[in-house]
Amino acid sequence: MKIGIDGRAAKWYRGTGIGTYTYQLLNCLNNIDNINNYLLFMPEGFRDNINFKKNFRLDTLPQDNNHNFWQEVNVPNTIKDTNIQLYHVPQNGVGLPIHKNCKFVITLHDVIPYRMPSTVSDRYLKVFSDYIPKAIPQCDGIITVSNFSKKDIMKAFDFPEDKIYVTPLASEEIYKPLDKRISKYVAKRYYSITGDYILYVGGFSPRKNILGLIESFSKLVSSYKSPLNLVIAGNKGISYSIYKNRAEELNISDKVIFPGFISMDHLPYIYNGAELFVYPSFYEGFGLPPIEAMACGIPVIVSNTTSLPEVVENGALLVDPTDQTNLYESMLTVLSDNNLRTKLISSGMKRASELSWGKTTQNTLDAYNKILRK
Repeated sequence: MKIGIDGRAAKWYRGTGIGTYTYQLLNCLNNIDNINNYLLFMPEGFRDNINFKKNFRLDTLPQDNNHNFWQEVNVPNTIKDTNIQLYHVPQNGVGLPIHKNCKFVITLHDVIPYRMPSTVSDRYLKVFSDYIPKAIPQCDGIITVSNFSKKDIMKAFDFPEDKIYVTPLASEEIYKPLDKRISKYVAKRYYSITGDYILYVGGFSPRKNILGLIESFSKLVSSYKSPLNLVIAGNKGISYSIYKNRAEELNISDKVIFPGFISMDHLPYIYNGAELFVYPSFYEGFGLPPIEAMACGIPVIVSNTTSLPEVVENGALLVDPTDQTNLYESMLTVLSDNNLRTKLISSGMKRASELSWGKTTQNTLDAYNKILRK
């Protein structure tokens, strides 16, 4: 096969789920595939620790730094190589070429703009709403990241079930148990995070239920005997002031820390320094942070909704994200019950070990072959 892949997210969106997915897909294809030939459309100046083999060729693209990621990738790449048999766009299909001269496949991670439009940015909502309904009919196959998302895509676009392929994601190798003392030092040194803390890592969208987490934490503060902070890590975005103000209203602003975006070099330490990881999202197509936390040996609490039960299986404690009392009581129980903590750490690490980017990539190659045979 000769396969083209839009790799722009591997550089421009690194640190997000889509960016991590694209980077790891390219990295693992390079590691396991010596047979097929690849043409990768990569940003100008892409330099990383991937030493591409001879069956990988890069077509470098300029970047206009005045735009954000979704504006950038909404400009399709031009496929001049007429030998390309299959072209893959990993970032939800945004940037798929208008003119079709080979098989098209996209990775559609979720349909959140359709299900919860008020929780995505206006820019992304417009790109998704304008572009995806036109792109879907051009697709010879769709790759997605969970069985939940597969069913959601079928409902949203009436797309054939046998043309949707599920390739679950995984944590990267950097996420593993690390020395607690060193981890807390890194947290304090670079992000002014001190003491014991509960951790959330992810976006600041309303669908992430950060308000519910803050309000549940305020109940925990009054009943938990030891000093405890809540660390809410991620790009602050336009919703930051809402969360900050709510913490002030609840008189816990000194205990709720917003360190902003955590670099990948430091994120494993921030996970490892935590007493507990909580991810009370209302909707996820997959949800990588819980798997990353589980791989680090941290007990995890997640919502019992959408894809999350499928993703974590029995490796985390499930809660109703609409029930703040349930979330508060679950956090208190995990912090106080050593037997439960030990069980969650063990089952979480086991579940995380069952997922790997090698499996994701092999499943992707299988999907490529099936799409080309149809």
